[in-house]
Amino acid sequence: MSDRLFIFDTTLRDGEQVPGCQLNTVEKIQVARQLEALGVDVIEAGFPISSPGDFNSVIEISKAVTWPTICALTRAVEKDIDVAAEALQAAKHKRIHTGIGTSDSHIRYKFNSTREEIIERAVAAVKYAKRYVEDVEFYAEDAGRTENEYLARVVEAVVKAGATVVNIPDTTGYCLPQEYGEKIKYLMEHVDGLSAGKAILSTHCHNDLGMATANTIAGVMNGARQAEVTINGIGERAGNTSLEEVAMILRCHKGIGIDTNINTQKIYPTSRMVSSLMNMPVQPNKAIVGRNAFAHSSGIHQDGVLKNVQTYEIIDPKDVGIDDNAIVLTARSGRAALKHRLSVLGVEMSGERLDATYQEFLKLADKKKEVNDDDILMLAGADRAAAHAVKLDYLQVTTGLGVRSVACIGLDIAGEKFEASASGNGPVDAAIKALKNIIKRQMVLKEFTIQAISKGSDDVGKVHMQVEYDGHVYYGFGANTDIVTASAEAYIDCINKFKK
Repeated sequence: MSDRLFIFDTTLRDGEQVPGCQLNTVEKIQVARQLEALGVDVIEAGFPISSPGDFNSVIEISKAVTWPTICALTRAVEKDIDVAAEALQAAKHKRIHTGIGTSDSHIRYKFNSTREEIIERAVAAVKYAKRYVEDVEFYAEDAGRTENEYLARVVEAVVKAGATVVNIPDTTGYCLPQEYGEKIKYLMEHVDGLSAGKAILSTHCHNDLGMATANTIAGVMNGARQAEVTINGIGERAGNTSLEEVAMILRCHKGIGIDTNINTQKIYPTSRMVSSLMNMPVQPNKAIVGRNAFAHSSGIHQDGVLKNVQTYEIIDPKDVGIDDNAIVLTARSGRAALKHRLSVLGVEMSGERLDATYQEFLKLADKKKEVNDDDILMLAGADRAAAHAVKLDYLQVTTGLGVRSVACIGLDIAGEKFEASASGNGPVDAAIKALKNIIKRQMVLKEFTIQAISKGSDDVGKVHMQVEYDGHVYYGFGANTDIVTASAEAYIDCINKFKK
């Protein structure tokens, strides 16, 4: 059995299903190239039949990266497979990922079918996909709740049909680590094609009960040789297995005897990039990449770390790309320094776009003593708002103790200027009411979240919003050293996404 674990990254497919985290094609290419630099073996680029955007993204990602396998998801439906094959034409290494639910619940309620019919459909889908590509992965949806003996029959049938990888998803995040590990072990012992090396098993674990990583490692220790993961563990509901956790667990526990191709020093920059592009904050206590992952506040811990770092740290921060000696950018830094730092973070920029970003960098650097990586990624993504129909021209707010807040706002709507003012219960409320006086629509603010990037009083604040309009919920984002301005920008970001 191979001691190499293949990393299958589904950030751009399963990870992107988080509400409000959708990327455009240019941003997906940026993430895909960073995943290639990180050392990911397989990139699941999308679900081509689901939308024209996904179809186009798979095409462009196939052109943009070289050595990773590009994978496209399908159902066990011929039309899905046809569309996936078309989207993958430019890929140097291509894979079709097809499958069907195998638990009794899925068979009865989702498909109104029988166990035998499901096996027939599974085999037919794999054989059909093999007409287009040699590398076919089959997923047994809800395998975590599928009875092992029947699951083994499904796996054996699809391996005989030509599947090179068989995905065993814990779709609902229900399994206990011992239970999931035993499921993988059972399949390894009872499916002839696996023991003969004709195919490998893959884990795909969700985090509904907080056990995604534990289940993945249990699966790997019992014979799985591919792990399906996302950056920062993002994904539907409670998320997926975190790439960074699996890679570092195997790197730290050398006794397991299994490793990945991941360049761990690129983990932190990749985490920051995905967080910034998807406007998805990383919780401070997140393992490996959280802001507090290497922070020690306890006096006993601090004393131990100062004497010998290994007393309380099992990972050198530099091993995951956190460098305390990294270059700090200030108002005196030039274009070359900014371009270099952007490149380190996986963002290639030049020409007019670099010039425009540099000008915004200088404005920010005048407000802050130091500009950190999150600030830089925020600036790199700021040009996304350039094409918006509604833009913030100016915002002036009067507020204070014992004084009712008043906001005056100016908007540029498709080149036409509008102004309004309003009072409110605080500066943010006043700014949004003034904005509503111009955009006269029935909008309801559903969620309002403020996140500080670091800890300084001159820090850039990030604001995430949900706004409901005409029966739809829209997600917006704003970032500014002035939190009231960031709030107005987040609200305007929502408005620009309204369906016409």
